[in-house]
Amino acid sequence: MKIFSAIVTAALLAAATPAQAQKVDLSTITCKQFLEMSRESISLILMWMAGYYSDQDAPPIVDFDKMKEDATKLGGYCAKNPEVGLITAAEETIAE
Repeated sequence: MKIFSAIVTAALLAAATPAQAQKVDLSTITCKQFLEMSRESISLILMWMAGYYSDQDAPPIVDFDKMKEDATKLGGYCAKNPEVGLITAAEETIAE
């Protein structure tokens, strides 16, 4: 299972590696900025959020159906509230 997780993570990172190094401070990103990002960047941020908002003792399982559901909730909220911070939006929609 750990090998599979490592392969998936490596594949996601390789597919979304920008031409130059980039840092994104999620505490400063608005919903509008998030929705304007590339699909790859949005996917990586959603993957990060899935881990960040999961319980510390949660099993190491990537639930793509839940991620899709969370992305739909977050996207809908952000579309209606473009000036809200991304972390605030995530806490309103997907934080458990």
